[in-house]
Amino acid sequence: MDRLWAPWRIDYIKAPKSDDGCIFCDNPELDDEERLIVHRGKHAFVMLNLYPYNNGHVLVAPYDHLADMDNLPPKTQAEMLDLATICMAVMRTEMKAEGFNFGANIGSAAGAGITEHLHFHVVPRWAGDTNFMPVLGNTKVQIDGLRETRALLAEGMRRSTNEK
Repeated sequence: MDRLWAPWRIDYIKAPKSDDGCIFCDNPELDDEERLIVHRGKHAFVMLNLYPYNNGHVLVAPYDHLADMDNLPPKTQAEMLDLATICMAVMRTEMKAEGFNFGANIGSAAGAGITEHLHFHVVPRWAGDTNFMPVLGNTKVQIDGLRETRALLAEGMRRSTNEK
């Protein structure tokens, strides 16, 4: 069995959690670049993960603050899936991604770090992207900065969604 090691995420796990905030809803006064938002749709948006498993790891979330799919309107569900699909196409083109991990952890029993606001993960992958550094050195090599990756993906999303 292969394992995806992500020891750098321990910083997120150990960080104090606040019950009165939501990363998807908080700080609306900040601009998209500051919030790491890559793209805004009508019902959902895409933002970079601050503690990524891999460079380009994005979260696709609805604007509605809902914990699971049960109450999410069908139009929002469809847009979230569409945005995830577009993200993968953009990552294939702009980042030369060779594969993806895609999914959602819904509820704490399923491993959700943010249980109160549903979101999908799209993680680009490359052959050989897991190496000895995270396993032995407790260090993840990120090939690009969050701001640079955000700009690259935002431009790709802009082009892709304007072409539809």
